[in-house]
Amino acid sequence: MFYRKRAFRVKAKDSRILRKRKAEIEARIDRTNFPKREGPVLSARNIHYEMADRARAIDCGGLGAFHVLARNTGLIDALDARLNLLKAHLPYRESDHVLNIAYNALTGGTCLDDLERRRNDAAYLDALGAERIPDPTTAGDFARRFSERDVLALMEAINSARPELWRRRLSRRERSRAVIDVDGTMAPTTGERKEGMEINHKGEWGYHPLLVSLANTQEPLCLVNRPGNRPSHEGAPEWLDRASELALKAFDKVCFRGDTDFALTGHFDRWDKAGQEFVFGVDARKALVAQAESLPGKGWKRLNRRVALTLTGETRRRPENVKQAIVEEREFEVIELKGEWVAEFAYRPGKCNRSYRMVVARKDLAVGKGQQWLFDDIRHFFYITNRTDLTAAEVVLFANARCNQENLIEQLKNGLNALRMPTGDLVSNWAYAVMASLAWTLKAWFALMTRDEAHRDELLSMEFKRFLHWIVRTPCQIARTGRRIVYRFLGYTEWLRTFFDTFGRIRRLKLA
Repeated sequence: MFYRKRAFRVKAKDSRILRKRKAEIEARIDRTNFPKREGPVLSARNIHYEMADRARAIDCGGLGAFHVLARNTGLIDALDARLNLLKAHLPYRESDHVLNIAYNALTGGTCLDDLERRRNDAAYLDALGAERIPDPTTAGDFARRFSERDVLALMEAINSARPELWRRRLSRRERSRAVIDVDGTMAPTTGERKEGMEINHKGEWGYHPLLVSLANTQEPLCLVNRPGNRPSHEGAPEWLDRASELALKAFDKVCFRGDTDFALTGHFDRWDKAGQEFVFGVDARKALVAQAESLPGKGWKRLNRRVALTLTGETRRRPENVKQAIVEEREFEVIELKGEWVAEFAYRPGKCNRSYRMVVARKDLAVGKGQQWLFDDIRHFFYITNRTDLTAAEVVLFANARCNQENLIEQLKNGLNALRMPTGDLVSNWAYAVMASLAWTLKAWFALMTRDEAHRDELLSMEFKRFLHWIVRTPCQIARTGRRIVYRFLGYTEWLRTFFDTFGRIRRLKLA
């Protein structure tokens, strides 16, 4: 059984303390309950520092829940079973090294050197039940042990826990279709001796990782490192097929989604025959534009992106548009959207044996300079798909929603710093990126374990910095009593009740 019949309840003592802390905070921030005083509010003067004798605390009290999550999903066992990089475990196992790097990113570390602070924090070691953890040099040496086959085994170990978690934590409706996004991103580096680095068309030196992610839960399924001069689509079909095979263990069907670089027409028939759906952008070539312009007027329908909101209550006066005033004063060229229209026609790419839906979005634009209109312009955007359950307008909106993957890429690059490429060659940097991005996967799994659907969706879409401060970085006293490691919260956040409830569900989770 996944859960016991008796639902988890927050302990009465903890619930009482949570209510008390919440009431205290609400009273202190209540604008009607602000005492009159002379001088600044920040009035602390007689401040002293001293060392605690027995009590020890960490600044990342949420960490324990993620370690239990890694254990109960079978991730730790899978890492030790599938990775064989160490001839002897003195004393660390492969899972210790992987989670050491992942937890460093999860708790706000930005580079390998941040491990030095953690390994010198006795409370942090006690919180994980460890005598010691690998130092930065040892962690870097571990990353350099990886071959390409080992990195694949690492990703397979992480992915092995996903399908069962999806089946149990997503509803039947939510598992009707897995949307798999694909894109490449540049990971620049200032190093000069990093094997595999290259220069791209923009003059940037570094690597060009490929990311395949599940849009439903924002999980990175496959992360592949490549030299910086490689095209975005290189190797994409293979990794899309791997992601599809993984997703079909829990979802009814899959739909690939990507921009124009990934419209690989040579694979369309194969994907369509296998029942795999796709929506890709297509370059606006002259032949396509001519065909779109030849469509009859009645074939075009207006595209409405936003539904007008009905505002209630008193509205504030909008401030002056400072940017627009500067644009008009300096007579910058501006492009104004007058309207959008959609239509579709059948189209057979040269490498395909059948036709597919080609949806075209036409933007009617007005080009001006300052306050003076210059001319009208029309631009076309094309999307090819084998999906028949969506209208033309829905295809455009669905394709544009792929931009949310850009947020995931941004979080991996600048939130977790998983794409810093800190080691000396392409494969070791690939291994580091996969290990550090595991922190984001644990964030997604924690969100899936949340009872409330609204809280789950908010956690899934929450940027890492906010997640770090609300969920992970809550001060905790660490006490070791008998066989228990007790995390005793010292602070309060509005997410603590959700945290307690979610942790109770994680403790009873058994996927291994």
